[in-house]
Order: sequence, then structure tokens, then C-alpha cells
Amino acid sequence: MANITAPNILHYSNHRRILCSFNSTTPFSSSLHSDKSPLLSLSSSLSSRCFRVTRVSTAPIEYVSPAPDSNFHEELSRLKTLRLKLAGCGALKGKHSVIDTDSRVKSFFDRRKVWLSRVLGWLDLEADCYQVYLLKCLIAAGQEHVISVGFVESEVEASTRSSVRSALYALVEMIEYWDVSGGGDDGLGKGIHALNDEEIGDLNQLFNTLSEIEDFYDCIGGIIGYQIMVLELLSQSTSERQTTNWSHHITKSKECQFLEIHAPNVLDLSRNTEYASQAAMWGIEGLPDLGEIYPLGGAADRLGLVDPDTGECLPAAMLPYCGRTLLEGLIRDLQAREFLYYKIYGKQCITPVAIMTSSAKNNHEHVTSLCKRLAWFGRGRSSFQFFEQPLVPAVSAEDGQWLVARPFSPVCKPGGHGVIWKLAYDKGIYQWFYDHGRKGATVRQVSNVVAATDLTLLALAGIGLRHGKKLGFASCKRNPGATEGINVLVEKKNLDGKWGYGLSCVEYTEFDKFGITSGPCSSIGLQANFPANTNILYVDLPSAELVGSSNDKKSLPGMVLNIKKPVVYLDHFGECHSVQGGRLECTMQNIADEFLNTYSSRCYKDVEDKLDTFIVYNERRKVTSSSKRKRKHTDKSLHQTPDGSLLDIMRNTYDLLSHCDIRLPKIEGNDKYVDSGPPYLILLHPALGPIWEVTRQKFNGGSISKGSELQIEVAEFLWRNVQLDGSLIIIAENVLGSPRIDPSGDPIVQYGHRCGRCKMQNVKVLNEGIDWSSGENIFWKHDVRRFEAFKVILHGNAEFEANDVILQGNHVFEVPDGYKLKITSGNPGLAVELNSIEPDMMETGSWFWKYNKKGTNILLELVEL
Repeated sequence: MANITAPNILHYSNHRRILCSFNSTTPFSSSLHSDKSPLLSLSSSLSSRCFRVTRVSTAPIEYVSPAPDSNFHEELSRLKTLRLKLAGCGALKGKHSVIDTDSRVKSFFDRRKVWLSRVLGWLDLEADCYQVYLLKCLIAAGQEHVISVGFVESEVEASTRSSVRSALYALVEMIEYWDVSGGGDDGLGKGIHALNDEEIGDLNQLFNTLSEIEDFYDCIGGIIGYQIMVLELLSQSTSERQTTNWSHHITKSKECQFLEIHAPNVLDLSRNTEYASQAAMWGIEGLPDLGEIYPLGGAADRLGLVDPDTGECLPAAMLPYCGRTLLEGLIRDLQAREFLYYKIYGKQCITPVAIMTSSAKNNHEHVTSLCKRLAWFGRGRSSFQFFEQPLVPAVSAEDGQWLVARPFSPVCKPGGHGVIWKLAYDKGIYQWFYDHGRKGATVRQVSNVVAATDLTLLALAGIGLRHGKKLGFASCKRNPGATEGINVLVEKKNLDGKWGYGLSCVEYTEFDKFGITSGPCSSIGLQANFPANTNILYVDLPSAELVGSSNDKKSLPGMVLNIKKPVVYLDHFGECHSVQGGRLECTMQNIADEFLNTYSSRCYKDVEDKLDTFIVYNERRKVTSSSKRKRKHTDKSLHQTPDGSLLDIMRNTYDLLSHCDIRLPKIEGNDKYVDSGPPYLILLHPALGPIWEVTRQKFNGGSISKGSELQIEVAEFLWRNVQLDGSLIIIAENVLGSPRIDPSGDPIVQYGHRCGRCKMQNVKVLNEGIDWSSGENIFWKHDVRRFEAFKVILHGNAEFEANDVILQGNHVFEVPDGYKLKITSGNPGLAVELNSIEPDMMETGSWFWKYNKKGTNILLELVEL
């Protein structure tokens, strides 16, 4: 506001609180919803248990709360009454009439009639337009300070001014000052023109933000309902105090009489390998019925990702990981499953992908631009659908006031991935999937780099499709102290006397409410007994749509207000603020709360077999390892960092290759590599499998020495007795196939056609490899300095073959499209032959792997033409 010269106008301040802090005695209660759909049975192998059943009641009989605050109850009562009245209005004109009677709105505008008319004239708005209605909702919700420019009051003035009257005080006094000193319209005109373009843009953006909140949260009452929910959850988090005295009963005024959570039965894929293979085969067969959903809208503040050239903050999807962005990694994993389907069934299958973005950190623009730049990954534009989630205001933990960075600009963050179900309905995503012939979808978060390892995802989707389940979780052992939720079996007795059961999730931020704590001295130290929630889901699309389309709070599952972490933001002076607060968030996995099965009597044993929800369980590093936070230089913990997740990838690689009679060093604990990086780098394209049973038939014998680097970007690959000491890099331009232009003009990769190929038999690769002492190495980016390497680049359908040879020193071979390069021992040195591929072998190559189904197994046959 540098152009404003009035002597009594000082700089904007966001430290002043408008609304009083309120307390509530409202106890916590669950909002689980029963589902009466027919029961569907899962395999009997689900009855095998991995955890002992532990019962925990969630209804404490005592709450140590502050004395009720009458202002608080009056505020909630006022807002709820207003919401009820507005819900009965149809047209906008009726809503204006109702909200004009609200005490806050009436008090404000009764004293500001001149101000309102002049501002409306300046913005070219009518008094009964939608934008003015949104402004009234903002004021009714007690957030008048959002549209003030801030006025630094003396302590005396601040102490004598009520919280209501202080709202918008600075802006109003400024305008009134212009009226008095400037002589009516001329004075106002000078003041209005003092607003610069940025502030005008902020004001327009405020209207957009308010409109998104009002529209998206219509199921709970729009802006008014949003603030009601914030205050209710805030009161719970500040007033609830639980004791070790637990009750099994909830009062009749709540949604159920009785509620417990138990450690659930799970299907352990690592133990029941035969059933795991069968489930994975179902997943492969069902690929044409599946879609893929990526919730990419989160802010990922802990990652601290910044564009090195522009300094712009970037979303997690753009993290350069192992040579490519995280989003590219998701698509590679998906294409590997599609390639496997092609190799088994000989049919092309392109899975439709729905991506939820947001405007946080320019997320939507970055994600869509990446897809365009990479020509839609050879899948076509029509196989992608984007839908942008609204941002929601962050609030102070002290009093529920919206935090403001500068005039007209509330601090906004994404509202959690749980908005995905309603947003998908609002944006027509379910219908888009149906138009592509899809029945179910797998859901995966971008920061989890190991979720597609081996057969976990395929087994999850296979069970869901085969048995008509509504929702499935992929789970694993929970790390003690990890910031992750747990999967639970919910048991509750409804008010009608029926019993509801279902598998669900409790977020780590809600552990205190459920009395779940950690540590040997805890009376309910049960976290270790429950499997981890990983946010890897299978969902039945019609079931999800039914929830997302419900015009009530059920469409926003798992609403929480996490105020355990500070909200950090910059004001318009560049000053950094850190305020204890949060925003209303929804958790996508808690859609499971709407899929409970009901019974007339209580079930005591193996109820999971009959439920519409299920859990598959596997080794942790095959299910989750995330790149969620930036590692600090002094940090000795690699948990949830890119460095730590790379070590888990190396551990998986060890498990994969050590079973192929390949000798290589075992990966030890993370603390061993805090300062040194991993003992080797092995990066294999997922289309070599992705199921390990397939990959292991392509590798056999040999060794990989400590400090070596192996990168294989080829799907049609053979390794027989290869000894590697140094760097070996094989990169195919056409890993999965060659692109062809479809009728819409998009290049579509045709799986299996004109692939690059590589065979290595009885080969030693010896070179200096990576300079492991270089301080410039960033191993998780695969950004390393090398002394030497043996590198092969296959263009188009080029082939490379090395037999009975020692490949020593630094070499780079680029094989042109349509040619085969063969290296054998010469006298002396290497014998190198470059021959064109026979015309009748151009499509299929001179050899290929044939995939044969045998029961639940896939057997590979090497076919040489």
C-alpha cells in the first residue's frame, strides 16, 4: 500500500486476532456410516492373522474441559441458525435477504452503507450480486479482517474495541478518512486509485477463493459451514482430555451406542505366496477394467523443492528422482503393468489416469506442462483427465481466525486428499472412467516410490475386482513413531441395535482422541499392533461415486483439523510468520467409514472375510517408502527422505537379484549410509517385470561388486553370468515399443513393436565407474560423477549383444535404428559387428521373450528367429 499517504494509515499487520477464543465441552464421537449392501466373501486365506486382536474403546467417560464460554456457544448457535435458514433459500435474492438479518452482517453494513455503495461502484458490482453475497458470508463467519488493510492500534484502542467492531476497522476508517479529508467522491477516488494492480488482483482472487469454498463445501453449508466445522473441531482439540477409564457406551444423542477398534486380520502376501500369485494374476486379467487415480494436489511443504533456475517453489510431482520426476515414475510403473498384460494376452491396454491437482505452488500448471512436454508419455491426451482441488483458508489454533498474508489474501492450502471423492463427482471423473469401460481404480500417492514393487498393487486390484469389494488397503508393518496412520477394524453398535463392521483408518493426528499412544509406559500402547495406513487403495468406482455424490458431510470423509504443526507464510513485507494452526482437511482413505457392513447380532470371529473392505499386507519396503521431506545436512535420520527411499529400492533390488544366483553386497541399516551414500546403484526399468517372478527369469548368474552402477532401461533383456565391477548402462529409446500416430494426431506407443533389445552372456564389465568421493554426487537423483562407464544407447529397434567377452575401460556404443551390434572377443581386443536387422524381423526383433501362463505362474520362453 505504498501509494497511500494518509498520515494515520500504518502498515498491515496480521497479528491482531478478531474472534474470541472459544471452548466447548462437546465430546468426540465417530461419524462412521453403516452400509447394508450384500456381503461378498474373500478367499479363506484372509483368515490367517498377522496381529493379535486388541480392543480399544473410543468413548471416554470423563472430559476435563474449561468452563463453557457463553460467547463460543452463542457464536456456534448463531452460525448454525444462519446455515439452516440459508439452506431453505433457493434463489440468490433470498439468500441475501436471510444473511442481511445476521447480527454481524447487519451491524457491519448498517454503519458502512456509503462505503458499500462506493466500493460496489468501483468494482462495477450490483448490491445483490453473488460476490457481495460471498462478502457477507465472510463477514458473517467472523472473518472481516480478511478484507482489511490492517491498522496498528494503540494498546488502549485495542483493549476498548470489541472483537466484532475491530473487524475491517482499518479499511473502513481509511475510506471514511478519505470521505472527510478528500471532499466526497473526489477524495474516495483518490483513495481507490491508490490500490495497485496487485491488490486489485488479490481482491478478485479473494472472490474466486470464496466462490470455490462456497461451491465445493455446499454439502456442509459453504463458507458458513466451513467455519462451523473448523470451530467444532478446534473445540474438540482444545477441550478434550481423556483418561484411562474407558467406557463401552456412547450416549443416545450420538450416532452409535458402542464403538471399538481392533487390530485387523490381513492377507499377508509375503507368507501366502500362492494366493498372492493368484491375486496378482486376477489383477493382470482385470487391467482393462481398471483406472488409475493420482492425488497430486498437496503442497509438500516439507520437501522444500525449489526450481534451481527460477527459485520457484515446486510441487512433489516435479521432484527429480532417479533421473526423472516422481510423476514420470508413476507412469513408468503403470506402463510396466500394461506391457505385462500385452506380453501375456497380446492386446494393447491403455489405462485412463485421473490426476487431482491444485493451484498450490502452481501445481496444476507444472503437472499439465510436464505431460505436454513429454507428449503425454506416448499414451495420448485422451487418456488423462485433470481436476483441480480448491484451496482452503488456514486458521489460527488460538481462535479459528483465518490467517492473512496481506490485504484480501488469506493463507490458503489444499484441503487434503479426501476431497477427491466429491471433487471427482463434481468434475465428472466417474463418468469419464465409465466412458472408458472402467469399474474400479487403484489410488497411489506420488511420493511413495516403491508402491508398485513386485505384485502388491496387482494383487490389491485383483482381489477387489474378483470379489466385488468396495475398498481395499495395501498395508505393512508400521514404523514406531512414524507420522502415518493405522488400519483398524471398526466395530460399533448402532442406535437401532444393529452391529456395524468395516476396515478403516485412524490418522496419526487423531491417535490422542482414540487413546492410542506409544511407549512402554503407556496404558494403551497399541500402535505396534496395528498395520500402517499407506494411502495405497483399490476403490470400486460406483461405490466411491455414491459417497462423493451424497449431498452431506459423508462426501467429505475423515474431516480433521490438524493444528499440531505451525503454518509458515510470508507477509507482503517479506516477513516470515510461523503461527500454530491448520486447515480443514479430509482423508481419502476414510471413505471406508461409509462401507461398513451391518448385522443383526454381534460378530466375534473372522468378520473380515465377509466385509466389503479388505487389506493386503506385505513387507514394508515393498509397500511404502516415501520421499516426503528434505533431508537436512545435520539430520542423521533418513526416514521419509529421498535418500532413505533410495536405500529401500536398493534393498528390494538385492532381494530380487540375490535369488537369481547373482552375488552382490547386502544393504545394511540406514545409519550405515548417512554420510557415504548407498553401497551401489542398481536401477532397473519396471517393465523387466514388474512381477519379480518375471524379472528373475531374465537374470541369472554373475556378480555385482560394491561401488558398481547398473542401469537397465530395456524390457527385452537377457543377463547370463555377467560380472560387473564398475558402471554398466544400457538405455533403449523404445523400451516398450515404438510410437504411432493415432487419428487424433497423438503419438501412441504400440507395446511390443520395434523395441530395443539387449543380451549379455558370459561377460565381464570392468571400469573405474562412479567417483564415489565426489562431493557433487546426489545419488537419489542419479546425478553422479563417473571416471568411466560402459554405456550402450539403442535407438529405435536397435539390438545389442555381447558374448564371452571382457568389456574393459570407458566405452559408449550408440546403435542406430534397424541395426544389431554384436561384440565378442577378438584377437586382439574386441570383435565388433554391426549388421542391419532382417526386414521380416523389424517389428518383432531377432529374438523376444514369450510369456506363458501356467496356473498362477508366468513362465518365459526365449524365442530366437
